[in-house]
Amino acid sequence: MAQTAAPARPGRTYTTSRRAPATTTARAGHIHGLDGLRALAVGAVLVYHLRPTSLPGGFLGVDVFFVISGFLITTLLLRELGKKGRVDLPRFWLRRARRLLPALVSVVVVSVSLAAIAGGDLLVNVGRQVLGALTFSNNWLEVGAGSSYFAQTSPLLFVNFWSLAVEEQFYLLWPPLLGLLLALTSTGRQRVRVALAVAAVSALLMAVLYTPGQDATRVYYGTDTHLFGLMIGVALAFAWASPRSWLHSAAWQRWRQPAALVAMAGLLALMTVLHEGSALTFRGGILTASLLTAVLVAALLGPVGLYQRLLQMPPVAWVGERSYGIYLWHWPLILVLTELMPATTYDSALSWTTRGLALVLTLVVAGASYRWLEMPVRQEGFRGVWRRWRSALRGGRRAAQVVGGAAVVLLVTTAVAVATAPTTSLTQQQIEANEELVAASAAESEAPEPLPADWTVPAGDEISGFGDSIMVTSAHGLTARWPEVALDAKSNRQWPDGLAAIEQAVEQGTVRRAVVLDFGTNAGVGEPAVVRAALDALGPGRMVVVVNLYGGSYWVPEANAALADVVADYPNAIVADWYAAIDAEPGKLQSDGIHPDIEGGHLYAEVVAEAFTELSERLLAQTAGE
Repeated sequence: MAQTAAPARPGRTYTTSRRAPATTTARAGHIHGLDGLRALAVGAVLVYHLRPTSLPGGFLGVDVFFVISGFLITTLLLRELGKKGRVDLPRFWLRRARRLLPALVSVVVVSVSLAAIAGGDLLVNVGRQVLGALTFSNNWLEVGAGSSYFAQTSPLLFVNFWSLAVEEQFYLLWPPLLGLLLALTSTGRQRVRVALAVAAVSALLMAVLYTPGQDATRVYYGTDTHLFGLMIGVALAFAWASPRSWLHSAAWQRWRQPAALVAMAGLLALMTVLHEGSALTFRGGILTASLLTAVLVAALLGPVGLYQRLLQMPPVAWVGERSYGIYLWHWPLILVLTELMPATTYDSALSWTTRGLALVLTLVVAGASYRWLEMPVRQEGFRGVWRRWRSALRGGRRAAQVVGGAAVVLLVTTAVAVATAPTTSLTQQQIEANEELVAASAAESEAPEPLPADWTVPAGDEISGFGDSIMVTSAHGLTARWPEVALDAKSNRQWPDGLAAIEQAVEQGTVRRAVVLDFGTNAGVGEPAVVRAALDALGPGRMVVVVNLYGGSYWVPEANAALADVVADYPNAIVADWYAAIDAEPGKLQSDGIHPDIEGGHLYAEVVAEAFTELSERLLAQTAGE
């Protein structure tokens, strides 16, 4: 998230092979309205993280930031090259450090300390997260660890730092590459083409490497696969730096504000309809959002009009100026407050209170950070702030002493928390413990085909279960109620994987006369046809209980509606309303708000048992009526 105006600073350590021509020099001055676009970007991310169902494509706000950063950083570099014929790389990177590090370090030490107080699973693998945050390698460390940005079942304290890592890697590599590009090309048009070609390769990599139905974190986090937004911003900067480009034409100046209106409508529409489970998102959707953002930025480049004035409204500009701090602070605060507040359902009054409190605290803390930490460092430098604070401390000023003491406490607390942080969550521990129960039950799973159909309430030795991590974490409850139940459950199993397991078991003759199905915790239903295929594979002679889903993901209502529609077409099947049951008793969930705890596992078994009883009564009544 770069500055809106480029300071002209002398430098000596890097030069191009020839002085940058005048056509590469960006126009000086503040870009009016750019903070408004930042406000739009961070606002979309806030809504997405506070309530995903309200804006399933809100994560596109990050791509707005990418385009803005690519444009501004390149503009800064071109301006310095145009004035001095060289870029002082150490000074450039120092400016980046002044811009990024104060807020980042404060968020890390405060958030880790608060997480240590809140407890739960917030400190799981926090050492890796802190390392990634401080070295701007968060995206690749999390990819290597197999983490997921989109899974609601395993929230990470600094999950939002991945984009900062991508940007900082760009800041590190792009300046010397820019010098090489300027040396190898002679016109702005050539440079625009090169930047767009790199963007196209990156977008193509995202499209090719994305696999429908699988977690998309690798292609989303990858610097290689998510570079195109930054490079589109670079291309725009090259175009703006060339006086003969279309950006300076009378036609564009005449049509830029209507174009901005269309682009804004298109971007908001994408944020409304795209989601992380859609192939369209990764095969053109994010790229389209980046291109629309480029139009929005390009429309700001010219005389101030209504479009710029709207984006410069004081509240909007205030948020935009502090968007970096808002982006950093909001996610850790959401997690900490959620952990500290009593367990509740997703849209209860308490849930909305927690969201509102998180939003207010984010704005307050980000505002304070911007005024008393970020701006002083940007204006005076690290040494200047250090000298001023040290002078105040020696002068016995109470505020300086309090700040110094708090900093020491936070640093010590953070170090202790990192050193003692667990490597597995409570949910994972319960899954690992229950996997033994699942394996033991599966060992006794052989059973003959039930002929003729038996619609009485099944006993444990007549029940087979196929599911994902929800069934695994509920295995203790299921085996306690039905000691001879046969379970085939694995974490992260989706409906297509479940169908394969069911078909294999049917072929082997190990499926009993009553079956429990529970898949899709991390991804929903996807294609309802897969659910139909599973029920068809089990046949009309078995009693089937399909457990619906619980969670705050945008797709949960849609998935549960799809399950209800499909099951309604099968007289021998019924939906077990796990959502309603656990929604009434959220205190029986793990800290991730998705998986049941010990008591929740017994509630799960009770919900399944009640569903079998209801299904039995219905089928027996139908049989008697015939």
